[in-house]
Amino acid sequence: MIGYLKGTLVLKRPPLLVLEVGGVGYEIEAPMSTFYGLPEPGMALQLVTHLVVREDAHILYGFASESERALFRNLLKVSGVGARIALGVLSGITVDGFRQCVVDKDVATLIRLPGVGRKTAERLLVEMADRLPSDAGGEDGASGRSGAETEAHGALLALGYRPAEAVRMLKDLDTTRLGAEDLIREALKRVHER
Repeated sequence: MIGYLKGTLVLKRPPLLVLEVGGVGYEIEAPMSTFYGLPEPGMALQLVTHLVVREDAHILYGFASESERALFRNLLKVSGVGARIALGVLSGITVDGFRQCVVDKDVATLIRLPGVGRKTAERLLVEMADRLPSDAGGEDGASGRSGAETEAHGALLALGYRPAEAVRMLKDLDTTRLGAEDLIREALKRVHER
């Protein structure tokens, strides 16, 4: 997997851009949210990337931020949503805007996005509810979390737990006294004791 590329922007023609890295020109597809922040050709650029391997092609997608890439990857996990629709979503709404649509169950805003019809919008609301990072505020928000708790929460997500599950697992643990490793150990112990 290619995690990021750092090089010189050669061409930008939405949705395609070409980034030269070490004498190799990488063709990268990117959402408009990334294009809005691109420098002029000839300038340095770094993008986080996601590689999609298909029978007929290897397609590299580039993003200005980790949050855009994370949303793109989560959108790809939704049944019926491919890379084209995921790029359309990111081109039409910010990551925070999308998160708010899911929280508010706002179908009307989602169906205005390129490639998203009513059925797809409803599926996005259902399937993305558990996939959004819990730092969206509200009951499961990250506001007020200690660094150790944030690190433990991220580790639990990496282990495959859903955001809401991770929050429940860490609830009522002494996050001011325990370090990240101890929090993870205690949270996992709770799951196994059930």
